[in-house]
Amino acid sequence: MLAVALAMGACGKQRADAPAGDATARAVAPAVTSVPAVATAADEFVLIPAGSFQMGDATDERKNVSVHTVYVRAFQIAKHEVTRALWEGVMTWGSSHGYSDLPTGSGKQADHPVHSITWYEMVRWCNARSEMEHLAPCYTVNAAIYRTGSREPECDWDANGYRLPSEAEWEKAARGGLSGKRYPWGDSIGSTEANYHFEGNRWATGVLPQTSPVGSYPANGYGLFDMAGNVWEACWDWVADYPAGEAMTDPRGPATGTERVRRGGSWRRNSFFCRVGYREGGSPDSEFYGTGFRVARSGAP
Repeated sequence: MLAVALAMGACGKQRADAPAGDATARAVAPAVTSVPAVATAADEFVLIPAGSFQMGDATDERKNVSVHTVYVRAFQIAKHEVTRALWEGVMTWGSSHGYSDLPTGSGKQADHPVHSITWYEMVRWCNARSEMEHLAPCYTVNAAIYRTGSREPECDWDANGYRLPSEAEWEKAARGGLSGKRYPWGDSIGSTEANYHFEGNRWATGVLPQTSPVGSYPANGYGLFDMAGNVWEACWDWVADYPAGEAMTDPRGPATGTERVRRGGSWRRNSFFCRVGYREGGSPDSEFYGTGFRVARSGAP
């Protein structure tokens, strides 16, 4: 398993779009408990069982989130968002193994989520980590392992390496085994449950970005942390409307598009954006201090 030095550094670029406050949230100071920046091999991933779930949000009142039945095969997903320390450990290895243009990760501290990296950089990092750990990389361009540049890759969903989750995988994991709930734990949210922008705490203290150490808040029913808030999490899919009422098996989005899906809300957005059914997109070549990612793997351990 990967050994990573806890390199400390400055936080990344700051970009502003003023979010609205959340009048319904409870302004209670969270109790923050730090966890190691890099988990051990035994506890880093959770197996999400194969099965169907109801994907979408009937309360969102938006046409692109219609509730529909989705079957997802078993997969593994990381308990935590990728930290700055983990990112930099893989980046250092990659710089001498063909991954010449992976950037230094931005993050408030080593055990906070990495951010301000593009979608292309995320998937190349996944390949670098796969090669470093002697796993099969998932992403290729013209049948070659994707290591450099900003190009549209293909994904081998049967490879055993690291990858971004599909949007359907992400939502099934985020729901934690619950059905029809707004958040990973139920229908209400408070500041002791997630790091998000709530009324009366508009970045009250400290230096932006206001991320938290990964694992600072309670896990959902699958044992996954920060599936709401902290940073947006990038997914594989291009943004597109859901097919109204159509049952699907392992959907992975359209073949082309202009924006890649990101999920889960962030420290700088209010509770509405933290809902498990909420969808947002971003250009794959943009970087933003509110967006990070967590990795998935196909199949069972």
